[in-house]
Amino acid sequence: MTGIPDILWLEEIRKEDIPSVGGKGASLGEMASIGLPVPPAFVVTSQAFRRFLVATNLEDKLYALLEDLDVDNNDLLEEAAEKAKKLVYDSPMPTDLKDAIARAYEKMSRGGSIVAARSSATAEDLPDASFAGQQETVLNIKGIENLLKGVQVCWASLYGARAIYYRTKQGFEHHTVNIAVVVQRLVPSEKAGVMFTSHPVTGESLTIIEGSWGLGESVVSGSVSPDKYVFDQRTERIIDKFIATKRTEIVADGEYGTKTLDIKPDRQEMQVLSDDEVKRLATYGIVSEEHYGVPQDMEWGIVGDQIFVLQSRPITTIKSGAKKNGQATTSGGAEKVILQGQGASPGIASGKVAIVYDVKDIGKVNNGDIMVTRMTNPDMVPAMRKVSAIVTDEGGMTCHAAIVSRELGTPAVVGTKTGTQLLKEGQIVTVDGEKGLIYDGIIETVKQEAVSSAAPVVVGSSKIITATSVKVNVSMPEAAARAAATGADGVGLLRIEHLILGLNKTPNWFIDNHREEEFIQELLNGIKVVLDAFPGKPVWVRTLDAPTDEFRNMQGGKSEPIEHNPMLGWRGIRRDLQSPKQFRLQIETFKRLWDLGYDNLGIMFPMVSHPNEFIKAKEEFKSAGVDVENVDLGIMIEIPASAVIIEDFVRAGIKFASFGTNDLIQYTIAIDRNNENVTDMYWPKHPAVLALIDRAIKACREGGVEVSICGQAGSEPDMVTWLVQHGITSVSSNIDAIAKIRETVARTEQRIILEGARKNYGL
Repeated sequence: MTGIPDILWLEEIRKEDIPSVGGKGASLGEMASIGLPVPPAFVVTSQAFRRFLVATNLEDKLYALLEDLDVDNNDLLEEAAEKAKKLVYDSPMPTDLKDAIARAYEKMSRGGSIVAARSSATAEDLPDASFAGQQETVLNIKGIENLLKGVQVCWASLYGARAIYYRTKQGFEHHTVNIAVVVQRLVPSEKAGVMFTSHPVTGESLTIIEGSWGLGESVVSGSVSPDKYVFDQRTERIIDKFIATKRTEIVADGEYGTKTLDIKPDRQEMQVLSDDEVKRLATYGIVSEEHYGVPQDMEWGIVGDQIFVLQSRPITTIKSGAKKNGQATTSGGAEKVILQGQGASPGIASGKVAIVYDVKDIGKVNNGDIMVTRMTNPDMVPAMRKVSAIVTDEGGMTCHAAIVSRELGTPAVVGTKTGTQLLKEGQIVTVDGEKGLIYDGIIETVKQEAVSSAAPVVVGSSKIITATSVKVNVSMPEAAARAAATGADGVGLLRIEHLILGLNKTPNWFIDNHREEEFIQELLNGIKVVLDAFPGKPVWVRTLDAPTDEFRNMQGGKSEPIEHNPMLGWRGIRRDLQSPKQFRLQIETFKRLWDLGYDNLGIMFPMVSHPNEFIKAKEEFKSAGVDVENVDLGIMIEIPASAVIIEDFVRAGIKFASFGTNDLIQYTIAIDRNNENVTDMYWPKHPAVLALIDRAIKACREGGVEVSICGQAGSEPDMVTWLVQHGITSVSSNIDAIAKIRETVARTEQRIILEGARKNYGL
């Protein structure tokens, strides 16, 4: 039995509780705490799910099914998923856990309430992991037996094909992702939908609301083309309305599940929301965005005159205002528009039409195709990653196709109504994902001027100038353009292990198979994409910091040591210095980039605990032919020892230092951040942590060394306020937090100046 109970009530939950209640559960608890109208709920925690796996001896069986699985082979993926789901669904739930769920259901409903069981995985609804719909939701559940069935359906969905594929491609280990289940009183919505609190592409202060009749699943799934309302937060007026023809609605069906009904003709073109309801929804959206500090993607439902907020997650798709892939121009004749819908994800792409009527058809989709379907669902994500554009018959700006397309940076047009009928298999078309147009044939594109010459778009504001540099964290090259579009002052952390994990082969595999050059080129090309996106701005690349358990499941990983706690084990600079061949591959990559003229490249060593390690690493660079005095070499401050003796590092010649707060916190207060038993004790602003950071900032500033932060705390406004007040040189935040953090930095700097002026004048 762990220290976290099997059941947690919404009132007990906050955003820090993701390891126990998942992204959805944490968000609901946070929204309820600030007074938003969230229906009552309790959560069957991830610890309960883990205890279920242990009690039924399922862990080894499940991981054996998924080990070395080729997720790009659809047949193998589906076969493994079906076996895994059956194992989970057919295994009996422990009696005491059944009883705990029954007691909670009785307490919430007095036995008669209708609820929904919503999956809440511990790796969903996060800023860097937010693809829609990876696990199941079961609506309209009445009675404890049906609820227990619904909970187990949610658990099993953690091993669905789309979830397995997603985790593999995003670099999540299957055994580290758990699932909680939110059991929430079902709102019998007369109308429902989705709201973006800021424009999901440009970041403008425009609230976009989409709604239809019945339960919100019809809007989220894209099975209906919804009404669309645009509310300008600056003028507090509705500036645009689109009233769609809504032919179907999803409603409750008996005591378990839902059904789809035809809407009577007199309601099909009726406006779903009144102007007052649009304004009230927009107000709730503004409250949520201000609380979280970043724009939100929210689900809502209305019964009578009462609005309920059902979910809120960060928007991760805000891009630069410029057209991503250029503007369409004609070549050899006039443009011929053959189809029109809503532009859901900007960009222009041409290719062959591949019509997907069912998930079984995705095997025929090739790289560069234009995927045309009635609506997408999460099972289609493997195909969606391949295509150059997506076109759907149904859906709006907030449907699955729109959200995933924006995540992938793929042009998309939704709600065309007749795309699958009008377009033909193999037909060559061009898709304009901003204007919502599909052209016959290929329309050539004219490249836009370089992004660096355009003014970056900052959410809700023009570019704010700050004395403290505001940089961005980047995990993979695909995110470079979106990161650059934030107007960030550089990259404070580029994690190369994500590039290596994506190869699915360890560095030693390349060495043992004499394919070192292939490794260097893969690494060089990935880093170069990010450097090119930030010309003239610093890009700090962290050397390899993958724990042994992440390498073990890759090709070449069988010889990896089995460590009781990999977080405290053979990783970071300590591994590189003991693996000179592996370290030399990285050094050769960096040297080639410097030789190509990328003098904005800085190298950051992780897990450094003594200056001797920095000195040895520097000597390795020097012996490889690097002019170490004229390149930027720095360290991560993530072990308390490095903060305590930071002056010695300054004397050793570091050019910069950056706090890795995730590790610094866990090592300072002895809290394993991956251990669910102690996650509630994880305290970023623990006095000891702040004391270490404060003394390191002072020592670095006195030594003329730039000092920054790149851990999760760098994306938290209250922590950034404290850091600026204590003199930090720069901060590096997650992509979706840049606008808010820049605003926070500017306000803090202005306050410091104002307070100084008041003191000078004796005010």
